[in-house]
Amino acid sequence: MNEDTNPNQPGDGNGSASAGSPSSASTPRSGTSRRGFASMDREKQREIASKGGKAAHAKGTAHEFTPEEAREAGRKGGLAVSQNREHMAAIGREGGKK
Repeated sequence: MNEDTNPNQPGDGNGSASAGSPSSASTPRSGTSRRGFASMDREKQREIASKGGKAAHAKGTAHEFTPEEAREAGRKGGLAVSQNREHMAAIGREGGKK
């Protein structure tokens, strides 16, 4: 098929998704659906996630960080945060108030 006969071809300019995609133009997009995990309130999400975490630990399949993994994750997080100079300045200003 060429671009003239297939309206879902990339580059056709209408911004449509590929055929069969759940994000087609007829699907509500702005939080109108009340289905699924993402549409639940935060407390309900936390409750379900907590149950999943407890079940994984009970089953023995949950990931537990080694001290080395935790150290590396903390280092990466610190590097990412420290790149935001505006955020770091705000932290410094708050520290000076105490």
